[in-house]
Amino acid sequence: MAYGKSIELFLVNGTADSLITAELSNWNGKAIKIPRIEIGNCDRDDIKSPGVYFLFGKEDDENESGDFVYIGESENIKDRLVQHIRDYPDKENFYWTTAVIFIGRDLNKALIRYLEDQLVQIARDSKRYKVRTKNTYSNTVIKESQKAAMLEFIDIVKVLVNTLGYKVLEPIVQNLSETSNREDKLFLKTRKGVATGLVTNEGFVLLKGSTIAETISNSVSKSVENLRNKFMLDQKIVDFKTTEDIIFQSSSAAAVFVTGNSMSGPISWKNQEGKTLKEIESKKANK
Repeated sequence: MAYGKSIELFLVNGTADSLITAELSNWNGKAIKIPRIEIGNCDRDDIKSPGVYFLFGKEDDENESGDFVYIGESENIKDRLVQHIRDYPDKENFYWTTAVIFIGRDLNKALIRYLEDQLVQIARDSKRYKVRTKNTYSNTVIKESQKAAMLEFIDIVKVLVNTLGYKVLEPIVQNLSETSNREDKLFLKTRKGVATGLVTNEGFVLLKGSTIAETISNSVSKSVENLRNKFMLDQKIVDFKTTEDIIFQSSSAAAVFVTGNSMSGPISWKNQEGKTLKEIESKKANK
């Protein structure tokens, strides 16, 4: 059972695009979101503490696109962030714009190394961002009680980093292992097979293992073909089957992507009983 949480956001300089702190009730830690351009002049003691940090940016290479994240740890986070800034572009080829820092009472080197390793693995599994972190200390040994405390810390990091606008630790579909038997799964047949989808809070998700048509109609926007090509290049589609979940803004966008033809998603996607998405949503709205 999920319980409500109280989060206190403080706009330190009075604007949402500047430094923000976030604290959760009954938690001894703190999250700090700070733009890259403010780090050098920031003299706060808390950003000089031990902790973990996320660096967010967008790929600017012509061969790559999308969001990326670098996850790291340091006993003095400000010094480490300043080093990142100095290392660009000679030692680091990615340009980040925002840092989100997490600090907590009694964090030490072993604990923040454990946190970094766990957070990197979660971010990679979530597949929301390209993870720029290359190596972590995966064999860090900590006591059982410390591990329990750090797993709780990670759960809070998930909540706060999401609240601050970054779904880097959230899978596209919650409880993915349970979706195989979910009654709300939707289906769309093509000549090559069946695509499976799901309506979520963020949009319409085309689930892993879905089959898409090989051809695209001339009436369909060129952007659909470009998106397909990108996903094939990224190995998100192999042999016209999706290898991971892909999120779309609407069921219609997903339907066009799957079939290669112009069509209405609410009418095309059907559940296992043959009811259309439009019929399902109309029934829910009338309850």
